[in-house]
Amino acid sequence: MTQTKTRHITIQMDSATLELLEGDITELSVDALVNAANEELKLGSGVAGAILKKAGSSIQKECDRIGGTPVGTAVLTGAGDLDVKHVIHAVGPRRGEGDEDRKLASAVRASLALADRHGLKSIALPAISTGTFGFPMDRCARVTLTEIHRYLQGGTKLERVVVCLYGEEAFSTFRRELRRGFR
Repeated sequence: MTQTKTRHITIQMDSATLELLEGDITELSVDALVNAANEELKLGSGVAGAILKKAGSSIQKECDRIGGTPVGTAVLTGAGDLDVKHVIHAVGPRRGEGDEDRKLASAVRASLALADRHGLKSIALPAISTGTFGFPMDRCARVTLTEIHRYLQGGTKLERVVVCLYGEEAFSTFRRELRRGFR
C-alpha cells in the first residue's frame, strides 16, 4: 500500500485566501467547482468525467438544456449529487487555436465573476485546458494565478479560491509560478 502525500499551500491575497492543492476536485468542501468544459458542455473525460461520475446524469441534462458556451466564457449549473452548491463550466482554449492566454484568462475571470454574482464564498478551479486541450501547464499556471490575483484585487465577496491540481507535476509547476510572483 502506498501512502499519498498531500501537497497544500495557502497564502492570503487581499481579503481572500488562495490555496494550491494537489487532489481530487470533486472531494473539496467549497461552494462551487469549476469544470474544465468544452464548448458543447459535454462532460466526458478528465475533470468533466470525474464531475459527471460523482454528480450523476442530471448535470449533463442541465448542460444539454443550456446548449453550449463560447471559449473564454463560463456558465453555472446545479451540482447534482456533488456536495457543493454549483458547478461552473469554464471553456478554455485548445492549444494552437490562437490568442490562448487571453482566452484562458477570460475563462478564469468569468468563473470567478459567476461565483461572485451568485454570492458564493469559495470556489475550486482545476488547471483549465491542460488535459485533452493540450495547453502547456506552465502557461496555464502563469495565466491562472495572475488572473486570480487581478480579480481578488478588484473587490470581491469571494473568501477562498482553491486551485486543485491533479498530480505532482501540475502542483510543482503552479507552486513554482506562485513563487515567481504575479506579472
